[in-house]
Amino acid sequence: MTGATANHSRTTSALPLGLWGLTRIILLLCVFKVIVQPGPDTTAEVESIYRPWAEVLETGTYPMGDVTWQYPPAAALAILSPALLPFLDYASAFFVLALACDALVFGLLLHTGRRPGRSMRGAWLWLAAVPLLGPTAYARYDIMVAAVAVAALLAAVRSPLVLGLLTGFGAALKIWPALLLTGTSKGRATWRAWLVAAGSAAGVLLLCALWMPGALAFLSYQSERGTEVESLGAMVFHVARNLGWEGEARMNYGSMEFLGPYVSWVSAVSMALTVAAFGWLVLWRFKARRFTSSTTADAAFVAVLLFTLTSRVISPQYMIWLFALASVCLAYRSSRMRLPAHLVLWATAVTQFEYPVWFWHVTQSDPLGVGVLFLRNGLLVAAAFLACRTLWRHTVMETDPVNVPAPAGHPDREKELAGSYR
Repeated sequence: MTGATANHSRTTSALPLGLWGLTRIILLLCVFKVIVQPGPDTTAEVESIYRPWAEVLETGTYPMGDVTWQYPPAAALAILSPALLPFLDYASAFFVLALACDALVFGLLLHTGRRPGRSMRGAWLWLAAVPLLGPTAYARYDIMVAAVAVAALLAAVRSPLVLGLLTGFGAALKIWPALLLTGTSKGRATWRAWLVAAGSAAGVLLLCALWMPGALAFLSYQSERGTEVESLGAMVFHVARNLGWEGEARMNYGSMEFLGPYVSWVSAVSMALTVAAFGWLVLWRFKARRFTSSTTADAAFVAVLLFTLTSRVISPQYMIWLFALASVCLAYRSSRMRLPAHLVLWATAVTQFEYPVWFWHVTQSDPLGVGVLFLRNGLLVAAAFLACRTLWRHTVMETDPVNVPAPAGHPDREKELAGSYR
């Protein structure tokens, strides 16, 4: 590397690093309540839910009697992780670890963005998205899961084994990372990644089951969830409430859900849509002929977006999953997910108003609450539609390879597959 090139690299890195530091300082001031955000305290759950779970886990059992425990058994590792910083109280340690995971993801995207065939757009999107979500980003363990998912996807081109290993572990943390395998290249790479992922997940689940009782208790509580007030299906009841519907919104299984007539019907429709989304992904995988360096990330983004949108629950922290995967997509120059990724970024910004700033209005289904919820969910619907169409066109309908190789002599010359067939 010449001196001029090195100086340019340092200069281009200084700005994003400086902005990351500035925005994260502001975010820390929010989670430590130096700056108080309007609406419900989004960080309260760390003390009121996570810390009591940790206390139960420390006794040698999962919180089997707590209906709010709805997570795979490896989530215990995230809940217990503040013990790694014994000199801090539980909440402070949790926030610091969340910051460390944020820094890890940003560092990975920054490093990846400098490689041939890659782009800094992914790092920029992550830099902006985390503070746009607000304190919620550091007050949920989803950012830890996102760090595992991002590392897995960035390793996909070089090592299907690492992709499978991290995906299996991520799935044992919060299930959704299993969808990262949706777009692996057909052939040996897929079988290697899928088998390793299955083995990794099974191994983690077995170790957790041997570690302490109650590892699978979360399954019964998850199945009893209703229609949460922020979900796509809930929009029916927000409108119906203003037309005389007799149901109500109240806390149920750890979230604010609609209860009353026809709620079970809408929940059933949501599940049917999830099955339909799965069917579309299976059809896409069967029809896809063109796999590029970004296809694994693009397909993972589409899959998680579809399953989030059709879920009975869309909690604010779910946005972390979406903008994490969108950031990985934009780290590849061959990806065409720029518009859907930007729509997810806008949806993330709106989410902070939907929760916590105007959450009371959402639970009351008043015009302001309904309006902000329709805007956020509308952006997600648009992102899902465009992402599906883009993925289909780019991998099923297009057949001409568009090579974006690394420079001659570079070790990635044969691995930058931006257009080659698999």
